[in-house]
Amino acid sequence: MILRKLIISAATLAVVASPALADGKTESFVKQNANEVLDSLNNPQLGRTERTELFSDYMEQFADFDAVSKFVIGKYSRRFTQQELADYQAAFREYALAVYENELDAYRGNEVVIQGSTDRTANDSIVDTTIARTDGKKMDVRWRVLNRGGQYQVVDVALDIDGNLIWLAIEQQAQFLALLDRTNGSAEALIDKIHSMTAKLEAERRT
Repeated sequence: MILRKLIISAATLAVVASPALADGKTESFVKQNANEVLDSLNNPQLGRTERTELFSDYMEQFADFDAVSKFVIGKYSRRFTQQELADYQAAFREYALAVYENELDAYRGNEVVIQGSTDRTANDSIVDTTIARTDGKKMDVRWRVLNRGGQYQVVDVALDIDGNLIWLAIEQQAQFLALLDRTNGSAEALIDKIHSMTAKLEAERRT
């Protein structure tokens, strides 16, 4: 799986020197919505297509994919045409949903449990959770949540896979910016790359 190839520097994930506990509302937001996302994978009455659609609907409400996608390409978000940006964001959203569905699918039937949280700033928090596996082991999941005037949204998710803490947005930023730098900022090249990554994930899901 693609996520198993990614290694993130711990320095990238550093919080402020003296972190404060995040407010209970942030933790409650993650607990409720993360469990709804996981529950969307659990309904045995749904076929794979229906389950994917329900999972995607929950994630669309839970996470701010437009903000994440712009963060990932940095300065190029201002250089793309309006149509190029829209096409890129649609491709990125599809890819991100495939990543999370593939990884979280292994944890169906289990609950997201809050372990604690810290504030990076007054409106930027990291919520630590765990999800139990059927073999008794637990996967650590960290949710970065922004509070925009009382409206909470996830802007990145990190999964602890084989001892490596993987943040999708941070890792993809390095990969996508490198591609854009090599191709003189070609939106078409980036979109083609994302489509190929998504197709690979979907093929893995089918097998």
